[in-house]
Amino acid sequence: MGILKYIYIIIAGILTSFYLFPFEFTFLPGVNTKMAMAGFSLLILLFNKAKVRDLLVRKDLLILTIIALVFSLMCFVSVVVNSTNDMTYCTYFVSMWVWLGGAYTLTACIRSVHGYVSVRLLLNYLIAVCVCQCILALAIEMIPSMKQFLNSIIVGFDFVEMDRLEGSERLYGIGAALDVAGIRFSIALVAIAFLATDLYKTNQSRYLPLYVMAFVIIAIVGNMIARTTTVGLIIAIVLWIVCFFLDHERFRNSRLMPWLMVIVGVAVTYSVYKYNTDQYFKEQITFAFEGFFSLANEGVWDVTSNNNLKNMIVFPDNLKTWLIGDGYLENPRATDPYYVGPFYRGYYMGTDIGYLRIIFYSGIFTLGVFIFFFYKSAESCVKQFSRYKLLFWLILLVNYIVWFKVATDVFLIFALFMCISREEDESAEREMLLPEYMEEKYENPISDPLDI
Repeated sequence: MGILKYIYIIIAGILTSFYLFPFEFTFLPGVNTKMAMAGFSLLILLFNKAKVRDLLVRKDLLILTIIALVFSLMCFVSVVVNSTNDMTYCTYFVSMWVWLGGAYTLTACIRSVHGYVSVRLLLNYLIAVCVCQCILALAIEMIPSMKQFLNSIIVGFDFVEMDRLEGSERLYGIGAALDVAGIRFSIALVAIAFLATDLYKTNQSRYLPLYVMAFVIIAIVGNMIARTTTVGLIIAIVLWIVCFFLDHERFRNSRLMPWLMVIVGVAVTYSVYKYNTDQYFKEQITFAFEGFFSLANEGVWDVTSNNNLKNMIVFPDNLKTWLIGDGYLENPRATDPYYVGPFYRGYYMGTDIGYLRIIFYSGIFTLGVFIFFFYKSAESCVKQFSRYKLLFWLILLVNYIVWFKVATDVFLIFALFMCISREEDESAEREMLLPEYMEEKYENPISDPLDI
């Protein structure tokens, strides 16, 4: 592989980061990287459709769009009935297609670099970008000039301003911070656990050490950035434990267990050394694994953010709010100049819990539609790529668990896989699983994954 191919791969990785961790440049305010990629998708899509003279859209995407429209309409009704101006989710069907547009651009770029796109290849890019974001977060914190430069060209991330991040004294990457980074890291950890248990059945088991190293980096540094990463860490560990007991002989004979023990052992040894010699590292690692330190020192799981969540458990006190909500998702003091109600810290009703925020915004039935939307998104990927069905259901589980802490969205992950055709993925899988296919070329044109 020549130097030019490596450059193309790096560019594809940067675009992957732009998609997964969008942010705004100071010279292009109001347009984040995800939106810019979605704009390019229109040109790519029209070009591809013009070649085959076909403007049809896949059936499952039409169904998802209808569900997103229903959800958006229910939110709009709540806003109108309650006479508020919080339109956050009223255009969610647009956000859905913006994510799909960005995913379409990204997969087209990766396809131009590698000649194909597969589920496994996309997962590799996701994992690699998360590792790079963890390394960047450490570099930004340790190199003041780098931090100053980046802060001068970035207005803010897709969900938070730079001023808030600097005031929080939390590690952050480029577009990667707080719970938004945490859920991406969680998905990356689950993906590594899934791929690692699958790899030793193929001719690619030599990459197991890289996956294990990536797992350790994301698990440690990812938790320093956002403790939501623990959700993915726990699910990944449980997956490995279950696979170990269900397939003990294969696990024992695989290279996964030795590499896990060696790399985790080195990481723990180094962490213990840094914990005892570096005060800054001690503070960061204590923050990252506060619950584990509390369990070891006091015998109980005690995390500051969990204690804060207990104070955020508040339910509607009237039937009208349960049915159609109050029309507020964000903090009304910040979004509504005519609001004269109670003062809340953070979001409406002072709660960050995703389930409760949507109930207060537009009612419990709207929440049900939103839950169903993500279920259908996962189901679409499962039907398309049955080999990875466990992974997709685990990604959905990550979303549902994280909603107990904060409102977030994993549709962007499912959107990536919706932009791949089953035939293309199966062809790539054959090449990886059977060495004799390695020299085969794609003689037939790849069908557009958005076709019915």
